[in-house]
Amino acid sequence: MTGPKAREILGTVTEGHDLTAPWLSVSLDGTVAGKPCALLRVSFAGELGWEIHAAPDDMPAIWDALAAAGVTPFGMYALDAMRIEKGYRTWKGDLSTEYSLLESGLDRFTRLDKPQDFPGKAALQHQQQQGVERLFAALIVEGAAQEPRSMSTIRKDGEAVGEVTSAAWGYRVDACIAHAVIRADLAVPGTLLDVEVFGQTCRATVQAPGPLWDPENARIRA
Repeated sequence: MTGPKAREILGTVTEGHDLTAPWLSVSLDGTVAGKPCALLRVSFAGELGWEIHAAPDDMPAIWDALAAAGVTPFGMYALDAMRIEKGYRTWKGDLSTEYSLLESGLDRFTRLDKPQDFPGKAALQHQQQQGVERLFAALIVEGAAQEPRSMSTIRKDGEAVGEVTSAAWGYRVDACIAHAVIRADLAVPGTLLDVEVFGQTCRATVQAPGPLWDPENARIRA
């Protein structure tokens, strides 16, 4: 569950869990609606929230209690829009076997200098030494009648230079946002590109690295 009132609502049906524990913490000993569960202080929507992990048979009672306490469900399209505003990436979209960890901007999670070997380490080291040719970037797309679909072509001066990996209208930032993998030399904030949106050519601007919504993570850390 997620949202600015998540702590207030969850607190009415929770016992034993410390809801003041910081972001990215895990609470294992407690209940929700009387059912034992673990609470993970994370949110894919970029708002204050928790993941609730419990036995499948206990989840209906937990959901009923949360709904009675005031939780309102929202759909996957809404969640997709919010996670794109936060720069969160999804598997089989922004992340896939088509792009390496370095191209996907996940190098901060990868220690290539560690002594232990792991699958793909040599290839990543080679790519790092040779220079990454493509990089992940967030774009603001202007003038599109709807958001571009995955694999929409991105061009610079008529030349194909990348593709959209996912996109949505960000209602909190009031703009159409596209996640993309583009030619590395173009992944510079302010670079102007063209995105093909169902036959329409739309202007797109490369954004600075980091979330477009709440870049300080103040809401998710609340």
